[in-house]
Order: sequence, then C-alpha cells, then structure tokens
Amino acid sequence: MEEITEGVNSINLAGADATKKNRIQVSNTKKPLFFYVNLAKRYMQQFNEVELSALGMAIATVVTVAEILKNNGLAVEKKIMTSTVDMRDDSRGRPVQKAKIEILLGKTANFDELMAAAAEEREAAATAGADDEEQS
Repeated sequence: MEEITEGVNSINLAGADATKKNRIQVSNTKKPLFFYVNLAKRYMQQFNEVELSALGMAIATVVTVAEILKNNGLAVEKKIMTSTVDMRDDSRGRPVQKAKIEILLGKTANFDELMAAAAEEREAAATAGADDEEQS
C-alpha cells in the first residue's frame, strides 16, 4: 500500500511542476481583481489554458475571476478541484485546515478574435484621444 501512495504522490508532484508555469495563486488582499483577470488573459495567450488557485477567503476572488473570463466569452471551464490543506495558524501555531480551490480554464474558440478586437478598440480610443488634444 505504501508503494502505491508514493507512486500517486510522485505523479501529483510531476503534474504540479508541469502546470506551475500557467498557475496563478490568488490572494484576496495583495492585488486588485482585474490584475488577476488581465494576468489570466495573458497566461491563456501564452499557454492556451490557466490554472487559478486559492486558499480560504481568496476562493471568492478566484471564482469571480473565472466567471468574468467565462461571461466575456474568453474562457471555458475545464476542471474544478476542491480540497482542504493542513496549515499552521500563524498566531497560535496550532494546525488548521484551509479550503483550497483550483480552477482550470481553457481558451474559447474565439479567444484570439475577442482579444484582437479589444486591442483595436484601445488603439482607436487612444488615437481619438490624441486627435481631440490636437484640435483644442
């Protein structure tokens, strides 16, 4: 039985290393929501998929980021994994369990078109802003 457990653990570790490049570990205090939305878009452009991961109170932020990307037609849900993680409480030093979520999102078929259209809109707005300044 121990051999099976070791084998499963090594598979999980190998899998974790392979997806580290496109994993975003979300905190609910450090960065604004749209930082994570924009970072996820960039990761999907590079890797075709992104894994959003969070513990405890940051889970709501991860779900919101995933929903924004899905509702804008940029991402499809591939996999959702939930678990609990044993951690040490910083103040008391006692063990506590924290909820963990991992959401794997993939690019939609029209992701690249939507991103290109958004880039064109930004360019047009920047050009229009420059034209307004020249006229005044």
